Amino acid sequence: MAKRVGMEVAIAVAEAVGQCNIDMAAVYPITPQSHIGEHLSDLVADGRIDAEFITVESEHSAISAVIGASGTGARVYTATSSQGLMLMHEILPIASAMRLPIVMGIANRAVSGPLNILNDHSDTMPQRDSGWISIFVENGQEAIDMTIQSFKIAEHKDVNLPICVNIDGFQLTHMVESVEFPDQEMVNKFLPPREPFATLHPSKPLTMGAFAMADYFTEIMKAKNEALKNSKKVILAVWEEWARMFGRTYKPVEAYKTDGAETLVLTMGSMGETAEMAIDELRAEGLSVGLVKLRLWRPFPFAEIRDVLKNAKKVLVTDRAVSFGGPGGPVFSEIKSALYNERVRPAIYNYIIGLGGRDVPVTDFVSMIKKVVQDAGENADTYEFLGVRE
Repeated sequence: MAKRVGMEVAIAVAEAVGQCNIDMAAVYPITPQSHIGEHLSDLVADGRIDAEFITVESEHSAISAVIGASGTGARVYTATSSQGLMLMHEILPIASAMRLPIVMGIANRAVSGPLNILNDHSDTMPQRDSGWISIFVENGQEAIDMTIQSFKIAEHKDVNLPICVNIDGFQLTHMVESVEFPDQEMVNKFLPPREPFATLHPSKPLTMGAFAMADYFTEIMKAKNEALKNSKKVILAVWEEWARMFGRTYKPVEAYKTDGAETLVLTMGSMGETAEMAIDELRAEGLSVGLVKLRLWRPFPFAEIRDVLKNAKKVLVTDRAVSFGGPGGPVFSEIKSALYNERVRPAIYNYIIGLGGRDVPVTDFVSMIKKVVQDAGENADTYEFLGVRE
């Protein structure tokens, strides 16, 4: 039987990792990720899971350690946040190039400077081209489910790629929520032991990540790109299997009250539930509005985005990171790119919100949406920082 409990989300993520029969974890503490690593180390120390927890001196060492362990065929996990993820940046493309199925939890936090320990998406956005599958979750239950599913996706014989699960720091990681843990026997059935394609072992030496000259490098990069794009088929299949076994359905793009809506709002991460409340309020006032939630960041779900936005007149894209000197936030740029070749496309607006953990209450979503609804078109294809003080 599945068990429902009240638990801090970061602790719940560690418990979910423990259900996945990992062989090894290496996690360096950093706020607001620390509770994931701390609790995972407790699970190992208390003998609740049979795994190695390696104490490392930095996040750079943590990702290097799990790469080495994954190369031997082990099921591995790590987690980080903000500056720690930036310190890992050098190694992330190596993990994907070596086709190693690492799972990493990211407790999203603003990147310095100035120093800030609260939530936005400025840590994960610089990693978007590192070749990792990238998923955003909205609440604690999704964090549990996506963590377990990520091992199956990453280790699939047609994928063999690392995957990161983005969990908004503090706003989600430190919230106590009612969550349901799947039965361990069902998890074991869903997630069988890893069957690696190749492994490092002293008795049978081989090379991973060897030097490549220009006459091979382009082909290798294309192969990695094709593998990441093709992983979407496996992601969808795993999500469908999860729905059959556990009753919770996930899609690359989630829609909330979008039928017939003239104006759509797009969010990514925990802000979606706040935006839902604003949509309900505005619907009650008679406004034709709906909500789109982007779950799958890489590989980017072009077809699903086009389908859900095709009948809208206006789209308000929210970003929780800045693309400095660019045309707007990074999500805004992706949405514009996805719709570029459409014969008829909606007017697209961009608000950069919630930087450094700044609160974005329902009233702010209401005011943003109303401003877009009332706009005659002169502010389309532009971006605005929400609530900047003069």
